[in-house]
Amino acid sequence: MNRTTTSNKTAERLNAICDPQPFVTRYCIRNLLTGETFDRGAQEETPSASTRKTSIMMAALKAVGDGRLDLNEPIVYEPRFAEEVASGLFRYLTPGIVIPLRDAITGMMVLSDNVCTKMVFERLTLEEVDRYCKSIGMIRTHHRFLIPPLALSPDHALGAVTTTTAADQLMLLQTILDAQTSKAAAAKLGCPPALCQFALQTLRNQVLRYGIHSRLPFETKVASKGGRGKRGRMDAGIVYRGGAPFYIIAAYTDQVPQAMPDGTPGYTVSLETIGRLSRACWDEFQA
Repeated sequence: MNRTTTSNKTAERLNAICDPQPFVTRYCIRNLLTGETFDRGAQEETPSASTRKTSIMMAALKAVGDGRLDLNEPIVYEPRFAEEVASGLFRYLTPGIVIPLRDAITGMMVLSDNVCTKMVFERLTLEEVDRYCKSIGMIRTHHRFLIPPLALSPDHALGAVTTTTAADQLMLLQTILDAQTSKAAAAKLGCPPALCQFALQTLRNQVLRYGIHSRLPFETKVASKGGRGKRGRMDAGIVYRGGAPFYIIAAYTDQVPQAMPDGTPGYTVSLETIGRLSRACWDEFQA
């Protein structure tokens, strides 16, 4: 079977996973063995949810590289950090704990802890993070809030939250991956190589195993950041096979119903859709 036929077969399988669903699925996927990219609505803006945190991490690491922030800076967990927070562990812990900025970044990424997100974001500005995204080419990513309001309705407008695109997220992950060996990629991110290595390792430390991870062999390494929003679920990551980067997938579901016709929660099916997309890549890209 030639490359074109194989690519068409893969595209058909990916779209067949999405077509029957009563919600929107957008994705941008790159086979790192061949460089081929598969996409569906990849340039359309969509709620980012916590996938936005990868770019927050990189903006913070740039500030570290510039000498404005210090990964060893101690941060005191104050009660105000837990206000309007609906994710992570810290909101259940006793205030007064002191952690370094390095650990706040780790908590923001591996447990999506929004207390940690506040700790990190408080040392930046919204405009700074948004400007950083634009500077590295994420032109359709718009940071609008530190933490999205908890009272958002499921049919909220795009302008009520931070938005991104599957293509922007794939580009960011590809650049972080390239920066492990490319000075040009590290320069694009504005981070010294050691901080780019920290970023990738932090993504690889992800402990939440839904979405991209869910249908892959348990021991599979994935450098990723997922998200949950009122309109859908999303996940973006680099999948490894045999110790080497295998594919990058950024998948976003949107306009997900609260419940499917059979009563299954919509978010369950949206996460399963992302898992099935990832498994299709795992199977097809090995063929």
